[in-house]
Amino acid sequence: MAAAVILDANNIPAGLNDSKKLTAAHRERLFEEIILSATVSIASSSPRHIDALDIRKASLDAMRRAVAGLALPPRHVLIDGRDVPEGLICPGKALVKGDARSLSIAAASIVAKVTRDRMMTRAGLVFPAYGFESHAGYGTDRHRTAIVVYGPCILHRMSFRPLRRDDPDTDR
Repeated sequence: MAAAVILDANNIPAGLNDSKKLTAAHRERLFEEIILSATVSIASSSPRHIDALDIRKASLDAMRRAVAGLALPPRHVLIDGRDVPEGLICPGKALVKGDARSLSIAAASIVAKVTRDRMMTRAGLVFPAYGFESHAGYGTDRHRTAIVVYGPCILHRMSFRPLRRDDPDTDR
């Protein structure tokens, strides 16, 4: 999941910070404020896309698509991380720990995190056995047990443990 945000300099939501440092309730409140006050675009990569490219390339591709989807064309993009995606519509600069250094990156991290959390909650309704709503896609004991009992669903990335074919813990 990736988001691109162009903040309105005259209406920046108070309390923007790295999404990981905020409570879920605070992220939700800020998400609504960001959506109402900023130009926002969101892009994601499917499990199959991630398996085909790898997680890093799929993430960079989602970032590029999020930037391309902005209703207002940016003049310069700040990217959270070490790499600038290829094919951006404008120049960009990567910032390690950017969500703690840039308000626009912090806003984008909040939008991406809340969107992903909401998607995982919905996934939990469609695939209740896996507990997606409670662990947001991270491998918990319940999740691993469900994979053994029910097998993977369409949301699982087959290139990740324990489903990866070359994983010594997999009997496939």
